[in-house]
Amino acid sequence: HCLHPFFSQCDVNIRVWEGVIFSFLLLLLCSGEICGFKIHGQDVPFEAVLLDKSTGEGVIRAKEKLDCELQKEHTFTIQAYDCGEGPNGTNLKKSHKATVHIQVNDVNEYSPVFKEASYKGTVVEGKKYNNIVKVDAVDADCSFQYSQICSYEIVTPNVPFAINKDGYIQNTEKLNHSKENMYKLMVTAYDCGKKRASEDVLVKINVNPVCKPGWQGWSKRLEYEPGTGSLLLFPSMHLETCGEPVSYIEANIQLENKNIGKGCDRDTYSEKSRHVLCGTGTGTVELLPAPSISANWTLGLSTDSDHDSDQVFEFNGTQAIKIPEGVVSTSLIEPFTISLWMRHTLGSKEKETILCNSDKTEMNRHHYSLYVHNCHLVFLLRQDPTETESPKPAEYHWKLDQVCDNEWHHYVLNIDVPSVELYVDGVTYDPFLVTEDYPLHTSNIETQLTVAACWQDNSGHDTENETLSDNLTGGISRMSDYFKGYLAGLMIRAGKLEEKRVIDCLYTCKEGLDLQLPKEIGRSIRFNPSQSSLTLKSDGTVNLNGAMQHISYLNSRQFPTPGIRQLRISTTVKCISEDSCVFVPDAEMYLMVLQPEEPKISLSGIDHFARSAAEFESDEGVTLFPELRIVSTITREVDVEVEAEGTDDPTVQESMLSEEIMHNLDRCEVTVIDEELDSEHESLEVDMGLVHQYNLQISSSTLGMVITGVNTMASYEQVLHLIRYKNWHTEALFERKFKLVCSELSARYVSNHFKVEVSVIHTANPAEHANAMVQPQFISPVQHASMDLPGHNLVNAHQASVVPSAATIVIVVCVSFLVFMIIVGVFRIRSAHQNAMRDQENCKENEMDWDDSALTITVNPMETYEDQHSSEEDEEQGDEAEDCEEEDEITSVESGSSEDEEGGEQEDQQGANRQQQLEWDDSTLTY
Repeated sequence: HCLHPFFSQCDVNIRVWEGVIFSFLLLLLCSGEICGFKIHGQDVPFEAVLLDKSTGEGVIRAKEKLDCELQKEHTFTIQAYDCGEGPNGTNLKKSHKATVHIQVNDVNEYSPVFKEASYKGTVVEGKKYNNIVKVDAVDADCSFQYSQICSYEIVTPNVPFAINKDGYIQNTEKLNHSKENMYKLMVTAYDCGKKRASEDVLVKINVNPVCKPGWQGWSKRLEYEPGTGSLLLFPSMHLETCGEPVSYIEANIQLENKNIGKGCDRDTYSEKSRHVLCGTGTGTVELLPAPSISANWTLGLSTDSDHDSDQVFEFNGTQAIKIPEGVVSTSLIEPFTISLWMRHTLGSKEKETILCNSDKTEMNRHHYSLYVHNCHLVFLLRQDPTETESPKPAEYHWKLDQVCDNEWHHYVLNIDVPSVELYVDGVTYDPFLVTEDYPLHTSNIETQLTVAACWQDNSGHDTENETLSDNLTGGISRMSDYFKGYLAGLMIRAGKLEEKRVIDCLYTCKEGLDLQLPKEIGRSIRFNPSQSSLTLKSDGTVNLNGAMQHISYLNSRQFPTPGIRQLRISTTVKCISEDSCVFVPDAEMYLMVLQPEEPKISLSGIDHFARSAAEFESDEGVTLFPELRIVSTITREVDVEVEAEGTDDPTVQESMLSEEIMHNLDRCEVTVIDEELDSEHESLEVDMGLVHQYNLQISSSTLGMVITGVNTMASYEQVLHLIRYKNWHTEALFERKFKLVCSELSARYVSNHFKVEVSVIHTANPAEHANAMVQPQFISPVQHASMDLPGHNLVNAHQASVVPSAATIVIVVCVSFLVFMIIVGVFRIRSAHQNAMRDQENCKENEMDWDDSALTITVNPMETYEDQHSSEEDEEQGDEAEDCEEEDEITSVESGSSEDEEGGEQEDQQGANRQQQLEWDDSTLTY
């Protein structure tokens, strides 16, 4: 027991390595024994263990592996105590407290780790950058040496990039966007202990082209499928200003569809039908209609084949037509309207006449005319004479760029003298010059209305501009001031002026641009939309980009005209700095409208029936199409899943699906097959009240009937059900054939040719029939010379009766032979009936049974021949009975007579056999 044990050192500094359990020696100086050590401190991961009580040696050791990253140093105090006095160890003595400092050395156990999973950078081509992107890695070791990143390295070989020790990547040469627009690099890191990163990091560097202001994110080609509604044109478009601050942007979007139809996609109905649809059909006369059986004066004119069923006429400067008399009144009742479509280019400086009404002979006066002269549109109207002989407005001149720009334009002249109002594409234009002239003198000379030239009488006149030309209507005609260009839809409406709403309706396109803006964007966007043009104005790119992404294309036609529509975006930008501003080039693209699925119009019904002659001659006549049906279908290609045999997975096969659709019709034509109608004794009629109710028009001729106008297929069905054929001289008529064809959109879609054959049932004269029954073989062919083959009408009945044709003689002979066969048949039927009655009675007699109970029959066994035939007799008797039963059912004369004779012979033979084979024993008989 020592007074006070004490350590040899008051402070102990120890350096140990992390990751190991260690111990170190304690030296205690004391003259007595030492019983233990006590460590003072909280959560000290060490313990002191006594080694030698006598010497006081002990060790301090770690309870667990030390981690430098968790704690680099440990400091605590330790105190020793002796064993005390006595066996119970009382009065312990403790030493002073010694401080122990333990420092944990670091081991390079951790690898560098990058802070990001990947890195991205962007450069512009043609430049060198010192800092494209910075990569950064960290190390979890605790010491400065091992926790610091000393270097980075690009692992990907042969790339034009380098990286410094701080992690900045730079390009070693100028980059080219067209050569490579993106580089992918793998980068690693090293700590100062040369330990490499556990995982390399991916670095992407985009190479952008040199910034050019303009629209980005749009497609060069767009496709529009008919029937799908609106199509967004620029869903991802945005404007790039290259960082230039802007204060005002104006973008104009132009839909260029002048190559489609007459300037854009419109319904290709006839111009008169379009007037009716727009609400102005009464009093309108079409001067350039499609050629038909009722309007054939345009037959032979050149048409523009590039327009899909749109009736466009081309005039080459040598063609003109005369309008037949009665189509237009010679003296128009003022006010009146002239409307047309025209496409004209810069040509000669001579006058080019569009429409002219002039004297037929002698004076060559022009009553009114519309013509082009030096790209001026001129309308001439010479007024009727009045009491005062004073000049009046006569010529109205308009100077318009549209007249010679080689584009389609719609012209409407509302004429109410002295006022003449001109609309071009729905916009009003005032004449820049109005000249006056004296009214025309009263004259009885008839006038001639012509199109594309002016009629003149050359007698006694020499005019350089006059040309002797072959008129389309036949004959040699004198024309002058020919028109060269394209015309369509030339109309005259007498007595009324065209309203502005009707003019707008006639010009309105069925396709165009549409913009539906959200409220948040619409408040900051100012726009001026039209069908083919749209202008957006904004003070920033954000709202403008949002508006552009909502622009769409819409075509409301059921069957749009396929083809290309050009799109152009023109942009004007104003910058905050007036010294420099960006220039945005125009963006050009095109929209392809795909071919619509073509409908197949099918006409079906009763195609052959017969009616009595009285029905043809009645007031109602005979209905030609009583059960007509008009059906239109389209065929779609669809994918159908089909389960394959032996497998559970279905296969997809292409299949054609037919689908019925509804659409309008604009024309149905009923034509007579073979001979034309003879107006003196036959006609085609229809209920005009129903026709007018459906806003349809009827035109008839000896060739048939034409129904025009736009209406539903059901309406056309009802009208066609009421078409009647009447013939009040049916003696020589046996059949009539008709053909029906319907179409839509000016014959763009045409139905099948539905043919109907109507036969006439003639009632025979009773007196002639009786005469034929008596002497059928002596009927003279001359008596029936008025008969003809079915379907052939005799134009001259008297001539046919005098000189019978071969066909007439053949018919007479055939009819005579038929009557003769009927008479012979009657006699044979009567004879057969009598024979049948007689045979039936004989059969009944043969069927009587004999009571032979008292008879004794002796058979001669020596007569084998008779014995052999005894069995056959029974069979023959049975057959005879069956034959008798069958004879009761025979109706044929020949069959009955032949079986009668066979039955009689068999009975005679059987009776003789019975007498030879049977012997009667009459010994027992009593007489």
